[in-house]
Amino acid sequence: MIDDKKVSRPKVQNLILENREKLSISGVIDVESFNDECVIVDTELGVLVIRGEDLHISKLNLDNSELNIEGDIISCEYSESEGSKSKGFGFLGKMFK
Repeated sequence: MIDDKKVSRPKVQNLILENREKLSISGVIDVESFNDECVIVDTELGVLVIRGEDLHISKLNLDNSELNIEGDIISCEYSESEGSKSKGFGFLGKMFK
């Protein structure tokens, strides 16, 4: 059987940051968690952590794999681990120490 998430699709990721206030991300699979200081996104190329202040998701379209975030964006960082769903607690545990 073919798993829906493992269908052969090219791995494509675009991050467009405008004036540190608007971030557009393509290649989004799922949003794992979010609050006004951190958004954790599962993407085609791994887990992406966006940190900032007054963050909010202005657009989420998983059918088109698109996410738009607005607020004061401080950093965008990919985590080392893939398969974040199985390792999510360890990753989140390290982040919120």
